Amino acid sequence: VQLQASGGGLVQAGGSLRLSCAASGRTYSRIHMAWFRQAPGKEREFVAAISWSGYVIAYADSVKGRFTISRDNAKNTVYLQMNSLKPEDTAVYYCAADTDWNPRGTYSYWGQGTQVTVSS
Repeated sequence: VQLQASGGGLVQAGGSLRLSCAASGRTYSRIHMAWFRQAPGKEREFVAAISWSGYVIAYADSVKGRFTISRDNAKNTVYLQMNSLKPEDTAVYYCAADTDWNPRGTYSYWGQGTQVTVSS
């Protein structure tokens, strides 16, 4: 599976961004997808995950109520809608995929990352 993330950028606190991750290379609809992020000097952390059906979703407590993960299997794409952004959301965001459902666990496939910067 190849993953291509896009949609990052610079936004003011309180603003919104939508990240996209396009998947290719195998039967997309049978893989679970997730977003992680890594801020400078910090470990990579889980943000959100969505099952291949789209019916099971998990969020990190830090983004619950502000971020929404979704997927469009017809377009082989997963999205992360980020609202009410805070400076602490600044990080490189990575999409990930795996055939096993383990939201906060390890993933076999990773995208290249997209930078999100939130100014105060």
